[in-house]
Amino acid sequence: MNLLLMAVAPVMVIIIYIYFQDKYEKEPIGLLLSSFLFGGIVSIIIVTLLYLFTGRFIPITDEYSVWQQFIQAFIVVALSEEFSKYVIVKYFAQPRKAFNEPFDGIMYAVMVSMGFACTENIMYVLQGGFETAVLRAFTAVPAHATFGILMGYYMGKAKFSGNRFLLNMTGLLLAVIFHGAYDFFLFIGFIPGISIGAFISLIVAIILSRKAIKRHQEASNFKPPQDFLNHD
Repeated sequence: MNLLLMAVAPVMVIIIYIYFQDKYEKEPIGLLLSSFLFGGIVSIIIVTLLYLFTGRFIPITDEYSVWQQFIQAFIVVALSEEFSKYVIVKYFAQPRKAFNEPFDGIMYAVMVSMGFACTENIMYVLQGGFETAVLRAFTAVPAHATFGILMGYYMGKAKFSGNRFLLNMTGLLLAVIFHGAYDFFLFIGFIPGISIGAFISLIVAIILSRKAIKRHQEASNFKPPQDFLNHD
């Protein structure tokens, strides 16, 4: 039970943090919960099916091949996982009337990502124990959150733009790039010291995520006029 709580706790912390960053118009709890559950169940099913396909047609024949690990990181893992999240945000959340400001893209993409991360984290932590729980609480779980924020930033813009397809694809591509980079540096851990690249990519993703959150907060159409805020 303690391991289960340790697996779920970092996910809940991130969800609460992002929820309170949605300053001006909160999303329906039911819709947020549905997004989380879809991320934790439907997204995992989609990823499993994609893994079966890509694992068969893009197998690793040499685990010390940098090129093969690159393909595994960016195509087999990152593209599969981020696409599974993208599908849910695109077809379940984005069309909703409650999705009525750019920040909502971040909110729903993070909920889906955290649903996915929660299921994944439980599996890893129950298998790996306490040390795995602590390590992933500060690496893999926040990484999934940043991938969701970066994807959601552009999907939030897409909802209110004439270039919806381009912006949606930009969000997906950016999430795949950062996810792939994070995994790639871990996958080629056989090169001494190279794993530090994963932490550098995570730090960069966190910095960009903070900027994305701030920009959509500022762009909210529910934000009170400045002169009203300053009125006494």
